[in-house]
Amino acid sequence: MIKYDLELLKVCANNLMFDMSEEQYKVLLREFDILTKQMEVLADIQGLDEISPMTFPFDVTTTYLREDVFEESITKEEVLRNAKEVVDGQIKLPKVVG
Repeated sequence: MIKYDLELLKVCANNLMFDMSEEQYKVLLREFDILTKQMEVLADIQGLDEISPMTFPFDVTTTYLREDVFEESITKEEVLRNAKEVVDGQIKLPKVVG
């Protein structure tokens, strides 16, 4: 199992462009230590590999969904006719990310 240390957390945070204080790194390191210990306890359970993972605790049958049915749709020209601005056959939208 990977040993998490302060330097590894700083590298990961830098790669993800996180800006964290030293206190936040220390809290995160303590949380990783707790999680690592919990995973080690789980790994010690005998026969755990023989049990299939549970994805949802209840049996659910979905009966309210309809079948997909192909229907005629409008043409690209009809779609673009209502667009405010069209560039190269595509709708141009205002920039939303700076």
